[in-house]
Amino acid sequence: MGVLAAVYAVTTVMLGELGYSWIQVRLSEALTSLPYLFGIYAVAGLTLGVLVANLFSPVGLPDIVFGPTLTLIAAFLSWKLNFNRRLVACVYPVVVNALGVSAYIAGFYGVPYFASVLSIGTGEFISAVIVGYPLLRALEKSRIIHLVEKEKGKSGDDK
Repeated sequence: MGVLAAVYAVTTVMLGELGYSWIQVRLSEALTSLPYLFGIYAVAGLTLGVLVANLFSPVGLPDIVFGPTLTLIAAFLSWKLNFNRRLVACVYPVVVNALGVSAYIAGFYGVPYFASVLSIGTGEFISAVIVGYPLLRALEKSRIIHLVEKEKGKSGDDK
């Protein structure tokens, strides 16, 4: 959980304005499909990572409060309501963030809501689907998923 939170936060902060504006491509959003594989630990790690990253946001309190909340919703849906489809898990962050983040970003930057939905949605699609889906597939094929499953089996934790 902590490693995922740190990777998300550092990646977002390093992108600077590209990760915070109404035109944004948060490459860290490629990680938002990980609840599909890693369950509640990834949900918690992503939520914490967004909280930490948004502490540096020029948008301020709305981004600090609503960003992690929207991530929690999207990550939970990716974990529990994915219909055993990887692509479905990747799409929830696109929809939730395009609609939700735009609700406060549009007002902050003074742009029309629909323009913000298109912009945020496009950036999310690039990160969560175009980058995130291959990342998810690669992790599934790697040994890391087997190591995590083995550790979860030892501790009795459920996905």
